[in-house]
Amino acid sequence: MFPSGSLVTLAIAGLIILLIFKGVRIVPQSEKYVVERFGRLRSVLGPGINFIVPLIDIVAHKISILERQLPNAMQDAITSDNVLVKVETSVFYRIIEPEKTVYRIRDVDAAIATTVAGIVRAEIGKMELDEVQSNRDQLISTIKLAVEDAVDNWGIEVTRAEVLDVNLDEETRRAMLQQLNAERARRAAVTEAEGAKRSVELAADAELYSAEQIAKARRIQADAEAYATSVVAEAISANGIEAAQYQVALKQVEALVALGEGQGKQTVVVPANALDAFGDAFKLWNKGKGA
Repeated sequence: MFPSGSLVTLAIAGLIILLIFKGVRIVPQSEKYVVERFGRLRSVLGPGINFIVPLIDIVAHKISILERQLPNAMQDAITSDNVLVKVETSVFYRIIEPEKTVYRIRDVDAAIATTVAGIVRAEIGKMELDEVQSNRDQLISTIKLAVEDAVDNWGIEVTRAEVLDVNLDEETRRAMLQQLNAERARRAAVTEAEGAKRSVELAADAELYSAEQIAKARRIQADAEAYATSVVAEAISANGIEAAQYQVALKQVEALVALGEGQGKQTVVVPANALDAFGDAFKLWNKGKGA
């Protein structure tokens, strides 16, 4: 048997060990501990080694601070243009102030789900169906901000709020499909009409360009003829009637030469005064040269 003094020593040692065990709390990185003293909130222990008063302070709640995902939920909502839609949502959150979460809300997951459902219905009720389909990013941002404001008193941070899908009933889906087909047909008709219009415009531009070029050629030809006429007029003015006779004689000679240069066997009809034309041209040339 142990002496009574040894028993007391062992008892004291055991009590000290128990007190140390009760007074030291090692909190994991992913958790926070809520400490109560006589049923009231005393403190919140963060990750690492923490000390509490043994037998007086107790760890009442161990709260995970990891990010959590609520189960995907379906909510019925009616748009401002009276279309019934089924919206599938998903929410991610984490607890940042455990003392608020523990003492202000009993079932945090159910509370967040109910809040999200109400906000989704309210926000979609402000929008038309086309806006819900086309402005989903804006809808998600609005829902996330509204949920954050609603759960702020619960010590929760909403990290993500997603609208996964917006489903329509079969009747509305058929109506939208008909509308989509009609819109496609309208766009095809408009495109075809614009193509025909463009083709007519291009054809008109081509005809206008052709007419402009013909007119330009005629104008150049007219300018050339006017210039030639003015040259002849100046020659007549300077040399008298003989210059005009010289020009006529040259034209006759050029015509006879062109007729004689034809290919193959042919009969050349020479006017009676052809030799006179050669002679007149030669005389006028010599006279002009002598002058």
